[in-house]
Amino acid sequence: MSQKSSCAIAVVGIDIGKNSFHVVGQDRRELMESDVLAEQATNNSNEQFANSPDLANALLDAIMDAYAAHTTMSKQALDSNKVREGLKDILLGPAQLYEALRAKASPNRNAPP
Repeated sequence: MSQKSSCAIAVVGIDIGKNSFHVVGQDRRELMESDVLAEQATNNSNEQFANSPDLANALLDAIMDAYAAHTTMSKQALDSNKVREGLKDILLGPAQLYEALRAKASPNRNAPP
């Protein structure tokens, strides 16, 4: 029996033309840890903060970190049936893939089979 994880997966998809770019929740957590960004958010307007070179650099760093982590995790999943089973457990458990697909296929059907 595979071990189930209780963590949730947070992904935000941003459509850029024909490509999709995914920013995971890790990026936000990493940005939230920045004292420099917290100080700038406190002392500047939203517009000034949005135009901050420090924000742009921190976001780029977070995206690169997420890319490296995603690449490593993808390779682990490709190389291990155990990891794939764990991902499936998460998708079918906390991520509620089954329920979401059923709701998408039949929006008026709320009851399980």
